[in-house]
Amino acid sequence: MSTRSHSHTNRLALQQSPYLLQHQHNPVDWFAWGSEAFDKARREKKPIFLSIGYSTCHWCHVMERESFEQEETAKVLNEYFVSIKVDREERPDVDKIYMTFVQATIGSGGWPLNVFLTPDLKPFYGGTYWPPERKYGRPSFRDVLKNVQEAWSGKPEQILESARSMHDQLSGMLAREATNGPALTVADLQQAGVALKEGYDRVHGGFGKAPKFPTPSHPLYLLRYARRFNDEAAQKMVLHTCERMAAGGIYDQLGGGFSRYSVDEKWLVPHFEKMLYDNAQLVNLYLDAYLVSGEARFGDVVRDILRYILRDMTHPEGGFYSAEDADSEGKEGKFYCWTEREMKELLSADEFKVAARYFGVTREGNFHDHSDPQALPEQNVLSQMHPKLDAQEQKHLAAAKETLLSVRAKRVRPHLDDKVLASWNGLMLGAIARAYAVLGDAVYLDAAVKNARFLEAKLWDRSTKTLYHRWRGGERDQVQVHEGYAFLTQGVLELYQATLDPAHLEFACALAETMLKRFYDPKEGGFWQSPEGSQDLILRVKEDYDGAEPSGNSVAVALLLRLGAITDRRDFRDAADKTIKLFGPRLKRQPHAVANFLLAFDFAHVEPKRVVIAGARSGAEFQALLKAAHSVYEPNKVVLGVEGLVEAFAKNLPAKDGRATVFLCTGTQCQPPTSDPAVLKRALTGR
Repeated sequence: MSTRSHSHTNRLALQQSPYLLQHQHNPVDWFAWGSEAFDKARREKKPIFLSIGYSTCHWCHVMERESFEQEETAKVLNEYFVSIKVDREERPDVDKIYMTFVQATIGSGGWPLNVFLTPDLKPFYGGTYWPPERKYGRPSFRDVLKNVQEAWSGKPEQILESARSMHDQLSGMLAREATNGPALTVADLQQAGVALKEGYDRVHGGFGKAPKFPTPSHPLYLLRYARRFNDEAAQKMVLHTCERMAAGGIYDQLGGGFSRYSVDEKWLVPHFEKMLYDNAQLVNLYLDAYLVSGEARFGDVVRDILRYILRDMTHPEGGFYSAEDADSEGKEGKFYCWTEREMKELLSADEFKVAARYFGVTREGNFHDHSDPQALPEQNVLSQMHPKLDAQEQKHLAAAKETLLSVRAKRVRPHLDDKVLASWNGLMLGAIARAYAVLGDAVYLDAAVKNARFLEAKLWDRSTKTLYHRWRGGERDQVQVHEGYAFLTQGVLELYQATLDPAHLEFACALAETMLKRFYDPKEGGFWQSPEGSQDLILRVKEDYDGAEPSGNSVAVALLLRLGAITDRRDFRDAADKTIKLFGPRLKRQPHAVANFLLAFDFAHVEPKRVVIAGARSGAEFQALLKAAHSVYEPNKVVLGVEGLVEAFAKNLPAKDGRATVFLCTGTQCQPPTSDPAVLKRALTGR
């Protein structure tokens, strides 16, 4: 986000990552992660300064402006260190290793992540944001550089020994070995639900305190828990949370889509960056809320999110972009906020009266940019403060929103990170395919199919069965990460269940087979984050933390269980079962940390219902049955056709009397076949 003159250009200018390109004019002699930098460090016996961030990271921009753009700081880095920039979104495997080190040594982590490494890539000192002068209880970045340089030049062997010792500790921390502990049971599912309920905010919804994150896998599991254990209170918690989030400033009341998190407990003032992965997961949460409650407002939130994604976050050829920044013109929230005066000038008197009351607009405002409180006074984040309107007021509000959105579209937009990641695209592909299946809007189907074709064409090498992780500017990288395979396979599988097109099932199986071949640990279970033989990593990691994004392992387990149920592939089910056993102890001890794993285990604990539909896919009866299959909240089901790579049992189920026919089966037992969507819905609900 640099605004300095381009008197310098470093080798990051040759990269495609928007984050790395933001640093291409720094006076720092940056390298990208790779052998060129590693060889230089070893040849010159210099420590490596590794700085990891992402393009919509606010404090990354701050540290760039304060330190990496400064000639004096750059001079020290260039003389005494080999400096490397990494985009954590492109290389989550690199980020995980060094984030674990920093969290272990200072007790917390975040971005920018700044770590000093030996020439053989072992970390020995690290932290997050360091200011240019001592403040916030942090040392200055220049002091850090001076201390590290003096220690390296004075006691290099001591640092190398410390790094070796820390490497051994890291290896132990990240190791995952199977245990002979007791198998997970239904009681574990119940205890996990009870634990997740404890942090519920009865006033504002959500879980935990400020800053408050949506963490979608948490409420998604509580809906499963509520259904399995007949806990109406848990369901009410989730629906209240969904209602309050959608009413808050964390939700873009004009343009749709959710920001990263709320800085307060009320969901009012967001950190304004918007991430593809957040919105993909929230689509699924609001679809579940819609199915569970039958309330149209939750379906409307899904439509608004997807309107935003298709309008602002989609490449013309179908890929989904990664993120939008919090800042515009260097000021957080400037694109999104309004003063009372602005709104009065733009709207009619009736429109302003309704909009100001509805959105809670005041002359004083409710938002101040923490980095420069005087720059943008009297700003209002829009939220639903008084949502009850009569018919005439609703017309005034609709007109006001249309005017405000039109005016906002002419403002300077926040920076767009326009790289296309296989992992995050997989999450949104699955979400938009499922939105089509539940809500029936053909626009969503068109977008999902277009996205799948884009990813298959740009990132999937059919000849070598290799999925690369990032595409941008007509180029793909050469990186493979497990999340890419897992998330995309899940997305393609959702597209298959929404359409029953056997080509999608074939692609999902091809991805899953390669994922097993390159990432699965057949000895202990679980999936490595990186493929075997990765020369640029000091450790291989099995990620299990379901944080802002679900872990690759939890997604892999869920999709393999579903693929196994659809195809009757024993190898898929066995890998899922062994992975659940590996991570079972963590699930018992820390359900908050592995909430997405709980979804997979909930599915694993029952024989899934299989909705098998036979007949011509293009026929109206077939489509009506398919719609009915997806119109019921039954998370432990799969939907399949009778063509392609489906189980042999399904292939032998015929359409009756030339009509599309559905069979609801559990194991080898099927209920009487029907061509009536209403009968199928009753059978799925048990009512």
